[in-house]
Amino acid sequence: MTERVSTTRSADLTHPDGTPVRVLVVDDEPNLAEVMSSVLRHEGWDVRSAGTGLSAVRTGREFRPDAIVLDMMLPDFDGLEVMRRLREDNPRVGVLFLTARDSVQDRIAGITAGGDDYVTKPFSLEEVLARLRGMLRRAGMSNDTAQSLLVVADLTMDEEAREVRRGGELVDLTATEFELLRFLMRNPRRVLSKALILDRVWNYDFGGQAHVVELYISYLRKKIDAGHEPLIHTVRGVGYVLKTST
Repeated sequence: MTERVSTTRSADLTHPDGTPVRVLVVDDEPNLAEVMSSVLRHEGWDVRSAGTGLSAVRTGREFRPDAIVLDMMLPDFDGLEVMRRLREDNPRVGVLFLTARDSVQDRIAGITAGGDDYVTKPFSLEEVLARLRGMLRRAGMSNDTAQSLLVVADLTMDEEAREVRRGGELVDLTATEFELLRFLMRNPRRVLSKALILDRVWNYDFGGQAHVVELYISYLRKKIDAGHEPLIHTVRGVGYVLKTST
């Protein structure tokens, strides 16, 4: 089988002049802010970070980001106030709020106040990336008409519709299976270690072990590869790779 790979990469999300989009990460947990910033830079974006509301406002006014990943709870003032101050100078900036899982009021307040989207802590980094891509595409920063369709051989994934098909047949996946497959499909032919998969697919503070990855890979194989030429391959002692056998 001839391998066909098509992906909508974040490098296709740019300003009209081709310069990278700018993202500001605001979180008072230094390790989390560093991990998120590193992942976003890997996607080809220009990234700055801040750990307080005051520094976020100062950095945002200088940096003029296209999107902000903004924690609701900051040590000086909350994310709503950060958004209000930054939108005085930059009214079109997209805002993705980070909220506590049990803080329903924060989520409602964020969206009501004009936030574009939110994710709850703990979260997967792939989910944050997907939400940011959607925000940036809606803002017109896309040089690609394929939108959110990922294709590897006869396996397709529509990220926005959250639909997966193999050979044209719809495949029913859980949320975690979907995120795992998305990471594999965004890195075709690349061998991914179990540690990297844990870091990118599971929650940033997840304390699980490699056997969790092995378990979900087995789930995916039953749903994706059953009755078809295998696409998910094990590289013994290293990790997993999504590719055709030829």
